[in-house]
Amino acid sequence: MKTTRFLLICFFLIVVTSFRSAVTSYSCQIGLLKYNGGGDWYANLETSIPNLIAFCNENLHTTINPEQAIVEVGSAAIFNYPFVHLTGHGNIVLTNMEVQNLRSYMLSGGFVHISDNYGLDKFIRPQMKKVFPELDFVEIPFTHPIYHQFYEFPSGLPKVHEHDGKAPQGLGLFWQGTLVCFYDFECDLGDGWESSEVHHDSEEARLKALKMGANLVQYALLGGASKK
Repeated sequence: MKTTRFLLICFFLIVVTSFRSAVTSYSCQIGLLKYNGGGDWYANLETSIPNLIAFCNENLHTTINPEQAIVEVGSAAIFNYPFVHLTGHGNIVLTNMEVQNLRSYMLSGGFVHISDNYGLDKFIRPQMKKVFPELDFVEIPFTHPIYHQFYEFPSGLPKVHEHDGKAPQGLGLFWQGTLVCFYDFECDLGDGWESSEVHHDSEEARLKALKMGANLVQYALLGGASKK
């Protein structure tokens, strides 16, 4: 009798443990890039990426870890994340080692999303030129699959913040025909993912930003394939 009861307890514990493992089993994690140079890599630290992850998990039925990872550009840990996000307002400086690490990451299938938080542009362009001397940022045509993932953006990026009042641009670095880096300029997608009390953006603007962000995540995770 005691043996039977003991076996039942063991079985129960195994089932509970397995259930907990299944519940906390995530397909991947998104990384926020920490860089040197004095710029505020942490500009949208509190709510931006966590809100995007929650939106993707709810609407795209992804199973992304709800907690963002903070990863240094030169760290080997960057290869654990299929999608990394970089933002800020100021200076960024990459060492030669960081340049090589970031290049290797993208060439091995990693996807980098850069969001200009107003003021980053003049600093990020020369640094990314060090990563890919042979490539230039080019404007991504509205027909590109990244604008036609789960959500349709036939006119390209939504405008979240005014900045200089120019039209938003989706710029990309293409390696052998594959988009390895998406750069939103004059748009501020990262701010659009923030909770409403941070910038007091309209719900319409925030929803558009989250939908476009979801397209970026889906594109990165599915290798460019559209899934609707």
